[in-house]
Amino acid sequence: MPSVCFYFQVHQPFRVARFTHFDSVIWTDYFDVQKNASICRKVAQKCYLPTNAKLLELIQRHDGAFRVSFSITGTALEQFEAYAPEVLDSFVRLAQTGCVEFIGETYYHSLAALYSEDEFRAQVKLHTKAIQKYFGQTPRVFRNTELIYNDRIGQLAREIGFEAIIAEGVDDVLDWRSPNFVYTVHNSDAKLLLKNYKLSDDIAFRFSNRGWEEFPLTADKFSGWVHRVSGNGDVVNLFMDYETFGEHQWASTGIFEFLDYLPGEIMKHPDWNFATPFEVVSRYSARADLHFHRLTSWADLERDLTAWRGNTMQEKALAEVYSLEKQVKSLNDLRLLAVWRKLLTSDHFYYMCTKWFADGDVHAYFSPFESPYDAFVNYMNVLKDFKRELDKGSSALSKDKGSHSKKSGPRSSETTELLSA
Repeated sequence: MPSVCFYFQVHQPFRVARFTHFDSVIWTDYFDVQKNASICRKVAQKCYLPTNAKLLELIQRHDGAFRVSFSITGTALEQFEAYAPEVLDSFVRLAQTGCVEFIGETYYHSLAALYSEDEFRAQVKLHTKAIQKYFGQTPRVFRNTELIYNDRIGQLAREIGFEAIIAEGVDDVLDWRSPNFVYTVHNSDAKLLLKNYKLSDDIAFRFSNRGWEEFPLTADKFSGWVHRVSGNGDVVNLFMDYETFGEHQWASTGIFEFLDYLPGEIMKHPDWNFATPFEVVSRYSARADLHFHRLTSWADLERDLTAWRGNTMQEKALAEVYSLEKQVKSLNDLRLLAVWRKLLTSDHFYYMCTKWFADGDVHAYFSPFESPYDAFVNYMNVLKDFKRELDKGSSALSKDKGSHSKKSGPRSSETTELLSA
């Protein structure tokens, strides 16, 4: 019996405020509280609340046969708690159904897997604790930021303890193979689930495109495409941003009506069901070891990392912020550590991508800046001021070693835990 596996990414970054070379503020003011709160509440009303309510209704209507999964970043959870607690409550209600799985990832939606394995481990550990705290689950399946993946990342996730990893079903990696089977991480016993990007993107990107030859997309038409996999696959992995529902595809497009009818249409075929990622890897055997010969992601047509480090601005910003790791962690200051980690969030570098001048309208849509260059200059101004704050702390630490001040005293158990991998 083949399965449909729905997985949704839920993420909100802490966007940095406008900051010029001549500004100098208390470092907690680097982030635009008003903008972050406004965007969080807007997306809550358009997407999170109505879609969560619809999913809860569908789970109840189908007596638990409809099942979904989420990865919710730590930065999103913090903003829900601060700006939209009703959203957090609605996710808790979904968790209580027993039909929703929560997936592990980096707490700060960072590129740490590429720059610091120690920091990567620490962020994954923080995220696991957050999922346990809010939803009472311990994630057993992992997805890296923006599905960024190669063999090492898969092996690293397995070392941490995850039993399966989610990645993009990239054509040049799969070659003749299908994304509709379970595989194993290269040289590992961890399972690998691959996004069926064509069917996923039919919903996420093409649903409201009137120029698309398949427009309009109805639930019965889409379920027919899914059913064609029968006999040629075990699972159809539909992975997408949660904001697809109501934010990227507005309610007026009919996206909620589509979602309302889709589970019933899928399950009209008696062989088909819905399963969460861990249920999939528990149910189906892996068909082969799959070697990823390059770094991949689910972004843009290239499905590579050029969305985040495709130009010299991005490379410089990434190199400089990760170069601060040792200094930040030596200060034993949890506030400074949290600020640094918020500056690691991948969105900051996404805003610097210059591809959107040609064909990357998606980049322009998400960016709060007028251009990639504005995003870069603003970020580097913040980073420069933050570095001055770190230098002050380092200077004070060297002058007052052995004292029991907040910054230079012995590490508390909380500090040790947050710093450790």
